[in-house]
Amino acid sequence: MTAFVYDALPGRVVFGSGTARTALAGELDRFAATRVLLVSAQSESDVAADLCTPFADRVAATFSGVRPHVPVEVAEQARAAAVGADLVLSVGGGSTTGTAKAIALTTGLPIIAVPTTYAGSEVTPVWGLTDAGRKTTGTDPRVLPRTVIYDPRLSMSLPVDLSIASGLNALAHCVEAFWAPRRNPISSSIAEDGIRHLATGLETVAATPQGIDTRTELLLGAYLAGSAFAVAGSGLHHKICHVLGGAFDLPHAQTHAIVLPHVLAYNAPNAPEAVDRIGRALGRSDLPDGLREFGEKLGVPAGLRALGMLESDIDTVVDDILAIAPADNPTPVTAAGIRAILSAAWAGTDLETGR
Repeated sequence: MTAFVYDALPGRVVFGSGTARTALAGELDRFAATRVLLVSAQSESDVAADLCTPFADRVAATFSGVRPHVPVEVAEQARAAAVGADLVLSVGGGSTTGTAKAIALTTGLPIIAVPTTYAGSEVTPVWGLTDAGRKTTGTDPRVLPRTVIYDPRLSMSLPVDLSIASGLNALAHCVEAFWAPRRNPISSSIAEDGIRHLATGLETVAATPQGIDTRTELLLGAYLAGSAFAVAGSGLHHKICHVLGGAFDLPHAQTHAIVLPHVLAYNAPNAPEAVDRIGRALGRSDLPDGLREFGEKLGVPAGLRALGMLESDIDTVVDDILAIAPADNPTPVTAAGIRAILSAAWAGTDLETGR
């Protein structure tokens, strides 16, 4: 056991089927909130409005202009909508949570988050903003939601393909926690357990998309994944995906699902313990191929080209990724290494053999 630092993050978690309806009003009371800004994407507006029915008189304003990767202009609009509010209530996926965080970053308003996907952002102090195709991320305790209400019933309407992509995005949080800059034995244990829950849920969600047990497994795994990522930090995989998402407006979860096996292949030779633990939790001994096959079996696109990225785009982002790559990545990060990862992820081929 080596010496380590573990920063336990503050926050209250309310987990259970039906809690969004039974506990939300009481959680607002804990903050004495009377002027709530409701943030939800247009696609989630009906669900959010229904949840707010018991305390509709406390919802002072609603912001629904949510967009992936939180463009700075969207953040400015959301902050304007928050004038006079005493709390931000976020109901939705990672982009919605990210918008709420953009508000909290400059206003200091507390956030109550009610996630409807498996993004995990709701338990991290990480924020992200995109300006002119360049995504900037940072860490600030002000953006960490004070309370998170996890209700598996809210994710039951999430389409199977998006459930799988979002679940694999959560899996990426777990995998990366093993080699991220602030990794430690506690975050690694949380990540390993998160992989087990996510693997169980992902293997059954296509067959039982309305199964409450399946959705509970996925949501619990997502919570553990976000918790591990929040402490361990952002590693090479997330640096790559953040640059790609900001530069080409690629869908967040699908991008993570496609890129992850290739980063694992890059780091595997120099991270044998991580590979063993990931494989054991996933139930596969043939990593990194097993992870890619796991995703393909679930219907993940083979390569980034399926998301609309051009092969010529690869060289335009290599330097940006290299500039923010962690210095202590298990395999030293070079321009050639990044190019190899991106080329394999774009084409959907094996990193080493081109298969």
